[in-house]
Amino acid sequence: MRVLTVIGLLLTACAIGVSQEKQQATLLGNWSDNTILSSSNHNNAYNEIWGLAVNGHEYAVIGTTEGTHFFDLSDPSNLEETFFVEGASVGVHIIHRDYHDHNGYLYAVADEGEESTLQIIDISQLPESIEVVYDSGEFSVRTHNIFIDTVASRMYMCKNSGTNLDRIAMRILDISNPVEPELIYSMTEIEGIGQVSTVHDAYVDDNIAYLNIGTQGFVIMDFNDIDNPSILGYLSPNDYMQSGYNHSGYVTEDKQYYYMADETHSMDIKALDLKLLPDIFVTDTIDAGTDHQFSIPHNLIAHDGFLYVSYYYDGLQIYDLTDPEKPQNVMYYPTSSVPYKNRYEGAWGVYPLLPSGRILVSDMQEGLFVIEQTPALTSVENEDTLLKLTVSPNPSFGDITIETNKQESANIQIFDLQGRSLYSTVQQQSKITLDLQLESGTYFVQYKTLKDCITTPLVIQH
Repeated sequence: MRVLTVIGLLLTACAIGVSQEKQQATLLGNWSDNTILSSSNHNNAYNEIWGLAVNGHEYAVIGTTEGTHFFDLSDPSNLEETFFVEGASVGVHIIHRDYHDHNGYLYAVADEGEESTLQIIDISQLPESIEVVYDSGEFSVRTHNIFIDTVASRMYMCKNSGTNLDRIAMRILDISNPVEPELIYSMTEIEGIGQVSTVHDAYVDDNIAYLNIGTQGFVIMDFNDIDNPSILGYLSPNDYMQSGYNHSGYVTEDKQYYYMADETHSMDIKALDLKLLPDIFVTDTIDAGTDHQFSIPHNLIAHDGFLYVSYYYDGLQIYDLTDPEKPQNVMYYPTSSVPYKNRYEGAWGVYPLLPSGRILVSDMQEGLFVIEQTPALTSVENEDTLLKLTVSPNPSFGDITIETNKQESANIQIFDLQGRSLYSTVQQQSKITLDLQLESGTYFVQYKTLKDCITTPLVIQH
């Protein structure tokens, strides 16, 4: 299985298109409570954020060292707690809680405390009431993160242990009966990779799982056959630039691009091209617009043409995905007032999926932030003027057509996996046909004008 990052190196020779100046987002509301004790390890009273849309109301859900807090967002300028569920374990030892909802239930876990449990909360009667309908450590005493595949009704529990279950990389629960979870899979190794010590986070849709496996990189797996899962693509730490602790990520709606964060100070977010799996291409690296050595990303969600990132000390960062291979940083909000240091502080979680478009952010020290939706954002470039490149067919026998939406002078080059230029021509036309006499393998087509540069993979198959 070939894993390719040469495209990322070729990007250094590309002139990046015009971008707009980053705007500061508008704050609608903020909540914090100075009576809530902070954790002893990370000085955080607050941790994960989640959003709910139930019976015509929107809610923010935020975790603390005490438990789970619910806020009705009808008036975000006057945030008041409407419901609270005490954690099974509470106190200064609590650092992490995590949430996901499905079919009228909110699932909640924690990653510290010998008495922590999986709590399942019936939210179907909001705004009148909520009810804890399941509270057991059978499947979770410690779980770092959860993600629910809402198509398959399966919950992926990352870095998980239960009352009589050892701590392992990941377990999967069947929650088709939402209040009677059933253990159906335990992961300690991946065929072709070997023993896996950590699945730190996951994104899963219709049994296709995008897994961040810490110091072992990033893997995409097919769990349709739960007894025989298979690898669809793998990116080892040696296969991509600025590799660190692979922490979290999110895939675009069309499943063609994935954005991942290595939770390592000064490491950038990576943009991945997934169109030619099992090959995975790093197309760009993006940061928060600061060169501080302790800048560090945490969690991220791609939604409706934008990438939303809780960026620890750098607060909320938003990127325009008009060109998904080269995200542009267009908006931010400074949630954190904590000075940079070699720690983990500031914006922890982000949730931009509410129907209203409001953005929820949790800051470890500053609490809950409700940010105005993003219609004020304009595209990095007008859709009509953004350079688009099509190479077809792809894969190809060698006869290819290169077509763009602009007719201007351009340098076209073909590179091999070592970055060597195998073909070069200057063209004025928006459409050209080439007969490439190349052996089977993966190559790169680079199309470069005075203002724009696009590099895309090309597979030759004979």
